[in-house]
Amino acid sequence: MRVLVVEDELRLAESLQWGLEADGYAVDLAHDGHEGLALAQAHPYQVIVLDVMLPGLNGYRVCAALRARGVSTPILMLTAKNGEYDEAEALDTGADDFLGKPFSYVVLTARLRALARRGATGAPATLSSGDLVLDPARRSCARAGRRIALTTKEFAVLECLLRHDGRVVTKDEILRQAWDLAYRGNPNIVEVYVSALRRKVDTPFGCRSIDTVRGVGYRLVADVSGDGR
Repeated sequence: MRVLVVEDELRLAESLQWGLEADGYAVDLAHDGHEGLALAQAHPYQVIVLDVMLPGLNGYRVCAALRARGVSTPILMLTAKNGEYDEAEALDTGADDFLGKPFSYVVLTARLRALARRGATGAPATLSSGDLVLDPARRSCARAGRRIALTTKEFAVLECLLRHDGRVVTKDEILRQAWDLAYRGNPNIVEVYVSALRRKVDTPFGCRSIDTVRGVGYRLVADVSGDGR
């Protein structure tokens, strides 16, 4: 799952990034309202964590602008303010949930999971292709009812393929979804994780559902006959 954290307190932002990445999220950071607004419009995040008190544009204005421009990504708003009017303003501008500072990291991640289950308007809570089912909020994967253990990056790559619903996904698109913007490594790392996924979600079940579209990228379908590699 890819998350955008818009927070101008650098230590808090970096702490959230470290914790969330350790829990398997791909995390991008923005430290002012203008940067956060630009990133939220440019990339397909599953959840946005948005502070209220930001330089440039405050969180309320960022949230309102995103909703006005048709961005329906769930937003968890962070605020150091207290009181029902601040909470009401957060919700009235389009936020899906709010959390007052200081907050418990355990509570924050629970709120993120709840928002991911709810998803953007019209988005399914779980992703599936044939009998392969992925639940991003619960971090679970199963095929034919049998649980499959995936590493955090394997999970992220498979989630990206499933979210594209049978369409071809390039390596660059997978990198943008499963890694953060700071990644500057070899894009062929995607091949390593695709091979690992095939060994876990295909081979034990006699399936070939991760299809290689040579020279373009990968596509996930219910089943693929032939080599598919």
